[in-house]
Amino acid sequence: MSSSDPRPHVLPTRGCRAVLAGAAALTLGVLGGCSGAQGGDDTVAGQAKEVADRAYVSGDGRIEKLSAADRGEPVTLTGKTLDGQAWSSVDHRDKIVVLNVWGSWCPPCVAEMPELQKAHATLEKTKKPVEFMGVDVNEAPETAAAFMRRVGTTYPSLADDGGAALTALQDKASTPPATILLDRQGRIAARVTGETTSATVTGLVDDLLAEG
Repeated sequence: MSSSDPRPHVLPTRGCRAVLAGAAALTLGVLGGCSGAQGGDDTVAGQAKEVADRAYVSGDGRIEKLSAADRGEPVTLTGKTLDGQAWSSVDHRDKIVVLNVWGSWCPPCVAEMPELQKAHATLEKTKKPVEFMGVDVNEAPETAAAFMRRVGTTYPSLADDGGAALTALQDKASTPPATILLDRQGRIAARVTGETTSATVTGLVDDLLAEG
């Protein structure tokens, strides 16, 4: 992935990542394969969950890269982690910072969490200058922390702060899931809108590290 082109690069995603809300019952049935669900659940609770999953509107996994010349002002993102520790993106200006906006109530966020953990573990082993931080939204920190423990996510996450974090991210992550990568100067250099993969995240990180 080259950053020499001054225009944002938008790369297509593979597969079907999002389903429009409010679709008719027949449409929901046709789009069932896009949700990633296998088989069916005949219980009322199971059917309700399947409908909720299909009705959630998110991005389609599109990747956007900005050339160095087109990146805006540095991001100043501050907050407290789920365990109450203060954190600021300013303290990591010498690293590539991977920010994932998520919520345990968001089906594609749940689906991509193992991929993000895989990317984190892979990059941590290489000891590359990379910082991972989740940005939880619209739920209590206790709920978010319990979810991360349950799925085995080891990188930290900021607690919901009423929307201040989304504002700090310059309105680039209005709908979760969204993954934002900051360059060594703290500027937004890449974005994935919707569910992402480990290969995508590690590839974007390597591209930014190669900039020097």
